[in-house]
Amino acid sequence: MLQIKHLALDVIGLLFPNLCGGCGLSLYNGEEAICLRCMSDLPYTDFHLHQQNLVAKQLWGRLPFEAAMAMLYFKKGTKTQNLIHNLKYNGKTQVGVKLGGLLGEKLNDSEYYKDVDYIIPVPLHHKKERERGYNQSSYIAKGVAARMNVPVKENKLIRKRVTETQTKKSRYNRYENMLTVFEIVDPAVLKNKHILLLDDVITTGATLEACGNSLLKCGIKKLSIAGLAFAQ
Repeated sequence: MLQIKHLALDVIGLLFPNLCGGCGLSLYNGEEAICLRCMSDLPYTDFHLHQQNLVAKQLWGRLPFEAAMAMLYFKKGTKTQNLIHNLKYNGKTQVGVKLGGLLGEKLNDSEYYKDVDYIIPVPLHHKKERERGYNQSSYIAKGVAARMNVPVKENKLIRKRVTETQTKKSRYNRYENMLTVFEIVDPAVLKNKHILLLDDVITTGATLEACGNSLLKCGIKKLSIAGLAFAQ
C-alpha cells in the first residue's frame, strides 16, 4: 500500500510540479516546496542542543568529532520520508534547499557549530550523480550555507567508486563496504579548518565515518556532522 502511495505521489509530482513535497497537495501563494501544514508537523529532534544525542552516541569511538546531530526523525510512511524521497528521486531540489535552510537555523541556535569554516556535502559517485542529475546533499548544503553564511566546498571530497547497496548489510559490513571509497582533492584548502560534513539521512553512520576519517587524515582542525534526518 505504501509503495502505491509513493508511486501516486511520484506521478502527481511529475504532472503538477507546484505541489508540496510532503503531502502532495497544491501549494498556496507564499508557500515554497513544502506547505505550512507539513512544516508545522515536522518531527524535530532538537539534537542540536545536546551533545549527547542519539546521532553522536552512534558515532562515539568511531571517529573524533566536535558535534553530531540530525534535525528530523525519519520513519517509513511519514511526511519526512515523502520529503526526502521527493528530494532524492523526483527532482524536487527546492525541498532540499528549504529543509537545509531550516537545518541552518537550528545550527545557528547551537553553541556547538559556531566556528564552522566550510560545509562539505557527502558526495555521490559521478556516474550516480549523472544518472540522477544532481546530488541531493548539495541542495541541502545550499540551504544551510545561506543561513549560516558559510561557504560550501564541493569536489574537495570525492567518491572514487560506486558501492554496493547498504540496505541489508550489518553495521560492520557497511563500514567495510565504505573503506577506501572517498578521497580528498587539494587537502591544503581544508587544512586547519573546521568542517561541517552534511548528509541527508543518517542510519548506521558508516558513510559519515568513512568521509570523516578521510577529512581528518588531511589535517582539518575540527569535524562536525549534521544530517536532515535520523533513522533509528
